[in-house]
Order: sequence, then C-alpha cells, then structure tokens
Amino acid sequence: MKKILFIDRDGTIIREPADEQIDAFEKLQFVPKAISSLAFLRQHTDYEFVMVSNQDGLGTPAFPEDTFWPVHNFILDTLKGEGVVFDDILIDPHFPEDNAPTRKPNTGMVQKYIDDPDYDTQASYVIGDRDTDRKFAENIGCKFLKIDSADGETADSETSWERAVAIAFGGERKAEVRRTTKETDILVKVDLDGRGKCDIQTGLGFFDHMLEQIGKHGMIDLTVRCQGDLHVDEHHTIEDTALALGECLLKALGDKRGIERYGYCLPMDDCLCSVALDFGGRPWLVWDAEFRRERIGEMPTEMFLHFFKSLSDAAKMNLNIRAEGQNEHHKIEGIFKALARSLKMALRRDVYHYELPSTKGTL
Repeated sequence: MKKILFIDRDGTIIREPADEQIDAFEKLQFVPKAISSLAFLRQHTDYEFVMVSNQDGLGTPAFPEDTFWPVHNFILDTLKGEGVVFDDILIDPHFPEDNAPTRKPNTGMVQKYIDDPDYDTQASYVIGDRDTDRKFAENIGCKFLKIDSADGETADSETSWERAVAIAFGGERKAEVRRTTKETDILVKVDLDGRGKCDIQTGLGFFDHMLEQIGKHGMIDLTVRCQGDLHVDEHHTIEDTALALGECLLKALGDKRGIERYGYCLPMDDCLCSVALDFGGRPWLVWDAEFRRERIGEMPTEMFLHFFKSLSDAAKMNLNIRAEGQNEHHKIEGIFKALARSLKMALRRDVYHYELPSTKGTL
C-alpha cells in the first residue's frame, strides 16, 4: 500500500514571520535541515509527498495572490533543484472563523487519500510545527512528527528535522513491557526518540527521581508504573523495574541499525561518574562504586548494584560504572545521569549510515 508524508509549509519548510504571511522574498528563509532532510526522504523512501498548507485569506485584499505565488513557486523550484518534488500541493485559503471543512485540522483537502483503499494512512505521517498539525494527523488517523522552534534559531529546530528523518525512514522506536509476578506488577513504556517526558510511579520517591534522570537526560520518553510488595521491602520493586526497563529498551532498539552503540560520562559537584556502555548483545557489569550510607531516601544502597546488573542483563548491554566523591546522593544521581547521557549517545541513530555497527554483521 502507498504511504504519504503530509508536509506543512510555513514554520516547517520555511520560517514563519510574525505576520504569518510569506508575501515577499525578503521574508523567505528556509528552516535549517529542511531541504536536506526532504531530499533524503525523497531519495531513500517510497512515501508520496503532499504539501498541505493553510494560507489565511489568500486571494483577498489582505493577502493578494500576486504576492503569494512568486514566492511559493520559488520555494518549489528551490526544492526541485535538490530533488524534492511534491506529488500533490493542497492550499486552503480560508480564515479560521470560516470553519471550512478543508482548513486544517479538518481533513477536507485530503479526504481523497483517506477514502482511497490503496493508501495506508496509519503508516503515513504529518510533518508540521503546530498543534493544528498534530490534530490534523489525529483526524487523518496517521502519526505526527513535530518540527520544533520553527524560527530556526535554536538547536532543537535543527535536530527536530533530523529526528523526523530518522523516524520516517527507520521507523518509530517505541516499546511497552508488562511484567507481572506475585511480587510486582510493572508497566514500562519507552520512546527512544522522545523529548525526555517522564511519568514514573514506583512507590519509592528517590527511585522515581533516579529513573526520571534516565528519561530527562537521555531524551527518552519514559513511563514506569509499579505496584510492588513494599510492605515486605524494596528489593522486588527495584529489581523487577530494572528487568522490565532493560527488556523495554532492547525491544525498542529493534534491529539496532544505524545506532552509535557506545556511550559514556559526567561530573556532578564533588563526584566524577563514568558509565560506559555497549549495546553489543552481551550483558556484563563492572561496578566500581562504594556507598557509606545504608539508604538514600527509601532506597537501600545495596540495591544500586543490583539495579544495574538486572538492567544490563535484560537489555543485553555491557555496563562499566565507576564513581568517586564524598556526597552519596550526588554520587548515585551522577551515575544515573551518566547512564542517561550514555544512552542518549549510544541510541542516536544515523540514517545516513544505516547499518549494524559491528564487523560481525550481528548484534
């Protein structure tokens, strides 16, 4: 079946000015990485490209057509010169108050694709910068890729196009694991290409805080819900969460093509914490960290090693962890943050070198 990239124009391909009208050449600037990203997707995927754009009041005295088409055609010619040709271009001229069925997020402009059984909208994407684009994707029944900071002034705006390319080309890296025993009931969800959003509830406040470091600093969307036998002690909750999280990471990684594979380290105040890792498929833990306190928060310090050993086993990754310093809280938080940064580095996907990072040909 055919797949489509429904691509917004203003704020996605080109920067959107304050007055939200690209009606003069001096207003025209391309969003960083937009052209190269679209060129890659055009060359290396079989998506059809459909531009879908709201142009408020186009053809009215507020936005005459003779100020729109020269700039628009120049945009298309520039993209064409880089190999980016659109299969369809859909422009709606209505104002929001018109409530037109063809204006995004309504689907009138693309209804022909929704109704055509030859198109797989569930495997298609909307690429845009606004909440209306997200809602548009929901109304179509496809997925959404957000281009952040469409003014192009921040690093996020550059990396969001790279992220969009990686997902549209290589697929989403999301997974969900449910682990239920007589001792715990755990749900873990991860999105390896997320933005660090966390929803974590294990019943152990300090443990929640540490797990949040993994999501926040690893740029992984992470959900952890655990009902454990805390009336006994903390052991099963911590161990089983590590196993479920490791399994979820391994599942989300998929075939591991294009990943960096390796990662490492950071300081935190008085502490120096190093976490080197390898998603090579062979679990192993080297642990060089000592703690003088019996507990930090509700978490027994003896469980730190056990957590990382279980995580290493379930994710099939090699972990080498070292920490030195005086403050016990800083030391373990530094380890979790170093793990997160190592994960971020190792999980980074390079679609331009989309192969297994191994001379063996397998991981």
